[in-house]
Amino acid sequence: MLALSRRLAAHVAALLAAALLAGAVQAQQQSDPADDDDDDAPPVIASAPGPQPPSNLPLQDLTAQTLYEFLLGEIAAQRGSPGIAAQTYLDLAKRTRDPRVARRAVEIANAARMPALALEAARLWQETDPESAQALQAVTVLLVGAKRVEEAEPYLAKLLASNGTAAANGFMQLARLLAGNPDAAANLRVVRRLAERYPDLPQAHLAIAQAAAAANDEATALAEVRRAAELRPDWEIAALYEAQLLQRRSPAEAGKRLAAFLEKFPDSREVRLNYARMLVLDKRYPEARAEFESILKRFQNDADAIYAVGLLAFQVKEYAVAEQNMKRLLELNYRDAGAVRYTLGQIAEEQKDWARAIEWYKTIDQGEYAMPARMRVANAIARQGRLDEARAYLRATDVQGDAQRVQLLVAESQLLRDANLNREAFDLLGQALQKIPDQPDLLYDHALTAEKLDRFDVLEANLKKLIQVKPDHAHAYNALGYSFADRNIRLPEAKQLIEKALEIAPQDFFIIDSMGWVLYRMGDLAGAAAQLQRAWDGRPDGEIGAHLGEVLWALGKRDEARRIWQEAVKVSPENETLNKTLKRFGP
Repeated sequence: MLALSRRLAAHVAALLAAALLAGAVQAQQQSDPADDDDDDAPPVIASAPGPQPPSNLPLQDLTAQTLYEFLLGEIAAQRGSPGIAAQTYLDLAKRTRDPRVARRAVEIANAARMPALALEAARLWQETDPESAQALQAVTVLLVGAKRVEEAEPYLAKLLASNGTAAANGFMQLARLLAGNPDAAANLRVVRRLAERYPDLPQAHLAIAQAAAAANDEATALAEVRRAAELRPDWEIAALYEAQLLQRRSPAEAGKRLAAFLEKFPDSREVRLNYARMLVLDKRYPEARAEFESILKRFQNDADAIYAVGLLAFQVKEYAVAEQNMKRLLELNYRDAGAVRYTLGQIAEEQKDWARAIEWYKTIDQGEYAMPARMRVANAIARQGRLDEARAYLRATDVQGDAQRVQLLVAESQLLRDANLNREAFDLLGQALQKIPDQPDLLYDHALTAEKLDRFDVLEANLKKLIQVKPDHAHAYNALGYSFADRNIRLPEAKQLIEKALEIAPQDFFIIDSMGWVLYRMGDLAGAAAQLQRAWDGRPDGEIGAHLGEVLWALGKRDEARRIWQEAVKVSPENETLNKTLKRFGP
């Protein structure tokens, strides 16, 4: 025990060197007059060059009581009692009024997940060192985290006024800071009051716009972002944010805003890239292609621009353009070569050039794309009718841990399903679940495979278990709700499940599709059409197109239904749901 105490004392002494020694030296210098003849006197540190300790720090002596309290705090922290450690440091900070000790209390309290104690310590830290920006930040963040945003306002005001650039930088970070507080109206009030002091600062008006948008005040959001653009006409961020706001109600208006900006500032890379993306989403492919060419002329060696153009070209099936740009990136030694090679493999796959796809995927031997590339190689092998070889390739792949092993099992089951060997896929996943019964990916894929065999009992049991294991698994709720809706049973329950999925993932277009489908089953044709149109606009997919076309047909809009189905066939010619729908409704 004595040896342990000595080791801890040495450890604490090291900690105290940074926290208390400077103050002790100051006290020593004040109490001991200089005496050049005293050979036993300590070195005169004050005369040495280097930064001096802040003048507002208290003069601390390393007393026995102080050492004891430090030891107590450190022992508690090392022995897994961070709560006791945090309280000990806070008590010591109150007694010593030393901001360094208060800061240590904040750190330990945060690690112990004790926000109330951390806030008390942060307040003491800021009170004892009012010039510290870090102390101000700590109090502010903790108050916002406690959802006491209006109480944080004076601290935010001090941070914004702390130096010449603090306001501009701070207003740009406000939206992220306040995002955790659910009271969007309170956030907007606080941002408005803070911005009143900076009427000519564009960042302040942008911050109001962001807070207003979060509070669903679209009119204020647009007015404020436009004011920001007036104050700084060449500001890309203001133009992009205004377009983002307009996109919600009118993609055409959003496009006009970006086009107008580009007329005045044609060399704006980010705005031009976003304009090209918007044209793609609006299916204005010739115009998008013209933008690609303009980007490449203006930014010939800009790797990020080349990458974005390559991805956009791939999205609109301009494979030659996409491949050309991806290869150009490799010539430029692009920082993420794995992502580029993976995309080149996908381009080859889309053109059913399986050999070239395999060649590209096999060039990826490390990094985050290595395992997905292995699975794509197996898929390309299977697509050539060599299923057994594809399965053997997956099983021969080296894995690190259960997570990768599960990935390969799921990939193998998908190969079997693609070959209509649903029973084999079901059995494969079932055997894996016997070893890892609560694995989310296995539960989900086993459920989807069970549906293909009309084993709805297994589907329901697996998805309910998955929801218990992982309550935030949006697709578990969605799959169960959609299964009920598709079979036209338990429709109120189906709707509740899909609503829960949308709460978790409100922008997932497949879940929005499910909501449209359940509304259709419940007889709400107008509501169904609105949801399905939104899903189709966001993600043109065969199944979504099949559903939208059927609802339009039921509404008597048969020409529109046929048009949607024709577009769906172009993007997903092999989609099972789409092909079944087309057979039911004829040409």
